[in-house]
Amino acid sequence: MTAFFFDTNSELLWTKAKELNLTNIIKMPYTVCGIEYFYDLGESYDAKWFFDLVRQGNMPITSALNPEDYKTYFEPFFKNGEDIFYLSFSAEMSATFKYMDLAVEELSKTYPNVKFIRYDSKAISMAAGLQVYAAAKAFNEGKSIDEIIELLNELAPRVNAYIVVDDLQHLKRGGRLSGAQAFIAGILKIKPIVKLVVNGTLAVKEKVPGLNKALLSIATETITKVKDLDKYPIVVLDADAKNEGDRLLNMLKEALPNAEIWRQSVGPVIGAHCGPGTVAIVFVGSERPV
Repeated sequence: MTAFFFDTNSELLWTKAKELNLTNIIKMPYTVCGIEYFYDLGESYDAKWFFDLVRQGNMPITSALNPEDYKTYFEPFFKNGEDIFYLSFSAEMSATFKYMDLAVEELSKTYPNVKFIRYDSKAISMAAGLQVYAAAKAFNEGKSIDEIIELLNELAPRVNAYIVVDDLQHLKRGGRLSGAQAFIAGILKIKPIVKLVVNGTLAVKEKVPGLNKALLSIATETITKVKDLDKYPIVVLDADAKNEGDRLLNMLKEALPNAEIWRQSVGPVIGAHCGPGTVAIVFVGSERPV
C-alpha cells in the first residue's frame, strides 16, 4: 500500500484536495507580524488580510520545516509499513528538503522495508498544483507509482507559469533584480515578467513598459502556446489584484471559449516573495524556457 503526499506550496485549493480525497498534506510555514502560520490550501486563509499587512510594511518570512516536523508527517506510515510517494514543490527553491532527507534517512534505518519516493515537480504554486491534480487523479484510478512517474515525466516540463509582479522591491529582496534595476524600472513603470524555467527556478525573462502591455503579453503567449486543453485547465491567480486577474481571465475566455479556467488567489508562502498586486497564469504547453 502507498500513501500519496503533497505540500501546500503547490497551492492546489483545499476544495480540489477534498474532491480528490487527499489528506496527506504537508503544511508549509510562514510568519507575519511575529506569528507563525501554516498554509492550509486556502481553507482558512484570508488573502486580503495577508496582502494588506504586506502593503502596510509587515514583511512575511518563510522558513523550512525541520527534520522532526517531517518525522511527524511520515513516521505513522513507516510504522504501518506503507510506502510513501511525495510530489513536492521545487527543491531549487528551498533548503527544506535537506531536512526532509535527514528525517527519511533516520526513519529508513528504523523501518528498512518501507519505500520512500519524492518526485520533484520543479515548480511551485499552481505549476506544481496542476501536477498534483493530475497525479492524484491517476493514483485514485489505481495507476501504479511507476505509471504516475511516467505521467509526470511527460507533464512536468510542460507546465508553464508566467508572472507579472507589481512591486519590484519584492524581486529585489529575492535577488531577482538589483537595487538599481528595481529603482530604474520603477521610475519607467516597467513590469518584469517572471517565468518558471526548466530547472525549477524563477527568472525574469522579459521587461514590458506598463501593466496593460504586460498583461496582454502573458495572455497572448498563453493563448499561442497552450496545449492539451481537453486534459488540463488554465489557472489564473492574483495576489489581491482581482481586477487585473479578471482582465486576464476575460482575455483568455474570449480567445479560448472552450478552455476550463480556474481562478484563485496566490497563497501566503509564494505571496511573501512576489508581493501584492502580482498576477499569474499557469498552463500546460510546450517545454518551459531554459
